[in-house]
Amino acid sequence: MSAIISHTSFDSLNAFAQSVFWCEVLGFHDDPEDPNRPGDEECMIFSGDGSQRLLFIEVPDAKRVKNRVHLDLKPAAGTRDRELERLLGLGAREVDDRRTADGKGWVVLADPEGNEFCILRSDAERGLP
Repeated sequence: MSAIISHTSFDSLNAFAQSVFWCEVLGFHDDPEDPNRPGDEECMIFSGDGSQRLLFIEVPDAKRVKNRVHLDLKPAAGTRDRELERLLGLGAREVDDRRTADGKGWVVLADPEGNEFCILRSDAERGLP
């Protein structure tokens, strides 16, 4: 017997704004029968096939310390550096550049509320099919 992950939850100061940001980052969407709206205290977003879900829950306190859990993302197409430019354009902030001279490594970013996540190289950049 085992458990399965229902969804991943993030504490947020503004659940709606976070859901909009992460929808753009991940290509996720709201539930069309229960769309997220400004002022909602809980906003769930779904992957295209519905297998992955993120829930943003409003809390009164801002993030204060480094995340103990974070998302590692890789580009669905293109390169890590092109995806980095896109994410910065959406409102992410660069926290730490861990790229190496040989092209390996990653970049640590923060979402608009300061939650860290990383952008890795694409499968193509790593020589994977």
